[in-house]
Amino acid sequence: MSVYRGSEAVAHRMDGVVFHAYASPSNGSRELCAWRVEIASGVTGSPHRVGRDEVLMVLSGALSFRLDGVAGLAGPGDVVVVPAGSEFQAGNGGPVTASAWVTTSAGFEATMPDGTTITPPWAS
Repeated sequence: MSVYRGSEAVAHRMDGVVFHAYASPSNGSRELCAWRVEIASGVTGSPHRVGRDEVLMVLSGALSFRLDGVAGLAGPGDVVVVPAGSEFQAGNGGPVTASAWVTTSAGFEATMPDGTTITPPWAS
């Protein structure tokens, strides 16, 4: 059994969003990736098309999002399922930082609006 301490999570920043990496191929997970995302009040992340299914469980605050052009809002305990191939954008219009636990499969890539494909370091 492997235990990865929360204090060991590597923080990555992109577009005002903080990604705390926990499980990925780089630290021994062969099939899954998991991270905690924090989105400060007033921040909207970049829209991107996901290459694999992605599941977000809101831990705190309110996560605003657009999934294939449809707006939504999720609160603590709510789960947002983002199917592979969907365009997704997350943000936070609430007064406090929103956080969510995110899980996807290894090999996750995202395609940005300009066509650039990235493999996020928190998922590799």
